[in-house]
Amino acid sequence: MAETITVDIPHKLTRETARARIDTGFAKVRQEILGGMVKFEDSWSGDRLDFRARVMGQSVTGRLDVLDDSVHLEVDLPAFLAAIADKLKGRLAKEGQILLEKK
Repeated sequence: MAETITVDIPHKLTRETARARIDTGFAKVRQEILGGMVKFEDSWSGDRLDFRARVMGQSVTGRLDVLDDSVHLEVDLPAFLAAIADKLKGRLAKEGQILLEKK
């Protein structure tokens, strides 16, 4: 059965700075998977990022909202990834926090 995971990542940045760091992170993801078997699409609409990754006929879709004091992330997992939803949630929270930490 498919599953949606939700992660809220607190930050103390301006929305603009948080969005810029997320945009940089997604650019890195696109670069790392370029030429691979994964097709990755993302688009911003204001402070909301919609994204989709496709591999081997399966799609992972998600939404990310940059808020004043946090980033709210929702990822829709297909059934074959739902079994590792907790691991993915932990990893997303950890990587998101690192991305948003002050540099």
